[in-house]
Parts: sequence; C-alpha cells; structure tokens
Amino acid sequence: MKIPTPQKASEYLSEAEAMNPGPWVQHSIFVAKAAEAIATHHPMLDPVTAYILGYLHDIGRQIGKTANRHIIDGYEFLHAKGFSDSARICLTHSFPIKDVNVISGRWDCSLEERKFVKDYLAGIEYTEYDRLIQLSDALALPSGFCLIEKRLMDVALRYGINDYTLLKWKATLSLQQEFEEAIEQSIYSILPGVVSNTFGFDVNMASTRG
Repeated sequence: MKIPTPQKASEYLSEAEAMNPGPWVQHSIFVAKAAEAIATHHPMLDPVTAYILGYLHDIGRQIGKTANRHIIDGYEFLHAKGFSDSARICLTHSFPIKDVNVISGRWDCSLEERKFVKDYLAGIEYTEYDRLIQLSDALALPSGFCLIEKRLMDVALRYGINDYTLLKWKATLSLQQEFEEAIEQSIYSILPGVVSNTFGFDVNMASTRG
C-alpha cells in the first residue's frame, strides 16, 4: 500500500500539531490505536498499516480551524506526497455511507470540491481498511476509547444533526457488528479504559467501594 512509514507518519502529525494544536491530535492517536488493536485480531488486516491509516486520517486539520474541508486538505496533502492509500482514508473516514449528505457539520469548501468528493466516493468500493477507520473514528475521543454511542452523541452535540444522521448512526453500528464477527469478540474487550472514559469514573475503584 502507498502509505508513509511509521516514522514519517509521526513526523507529519508532529508538524501538523505545531501548525494547529488541538484535541484532534490526541483523537487521531486513539483512532490509530483502536485500528491497530482491531487489526491485530482480524484475519485480513495488518496492524501497522491500520495504525498509520488511523494516525493520519485527520491530518488535513493542520491547515487550521476548518470544518469538513479537512477531509479534502488531508487528501490533497498526502496525495501530493505520493501516499494515495493514506490520502483515500482522509476522504472515506467520514462516510460510513457513500453519500456526501451524511457528513456532520458544514461544508466549508467550494462546490467543485464537494463534487469531487461525491464523484470520488461513487467511483470506489470500500475496503476493509476504509471500514476499519470509519469504525475506529467512532471509538475514540481525545481522552481515550469510548462506547460508539458516546462518540456519536459527542459529534451530534458539536456539529448538529440532519436528515441523514440516523442512517449514519445505523451504518456505524453495523460496522461494529461486522468487525466483531470478524474478530470473534466484542471490540470493547480489546480497548482499555472504555468504561472509565465513557462514564467518567474508574470501574475498578467503584467495585472496591461496594
């Protein structure tokens, strides 16, 4: 696959953080870790590849405080570097359904750029890596791993909902089922800290008080 080495990916994210520091960086790291953990148990996926794709999925946010144009900025950045598979993930990670209308928040890009995304999605078939990063993106807050439902609500509260939100949520939950069948266990069983990060307390400490 055309992706950067782990060292180069780390350099890109460090440079991006210097350009536009924010919680998106820690979110990216946890997406990468979720993807790596799931891929470790998946018969068709490589954990290192999964990590790199998750690590750079939001690299377009280096440009600044933008909304959905970060998917285009990320695609263009990595495509120009020759990493077309990583660039692809920058576009596909926001679309568990291949419809530009499902995205949360506003389209702060040109009509031509939006059409490019629409045509790009229509012209590809999703791979296991596309779906893996879509799922991993829904498992990670900047503070750590969480239940998918919490992440979906977090995005809805920040960016709002539209007529396609329920379809997007259902598609994301279908991804959970798909990958749990592939790895033959709950995704939450391989992601540490899900309970404490979702509910805001240490489950082990709570059990000792009982």
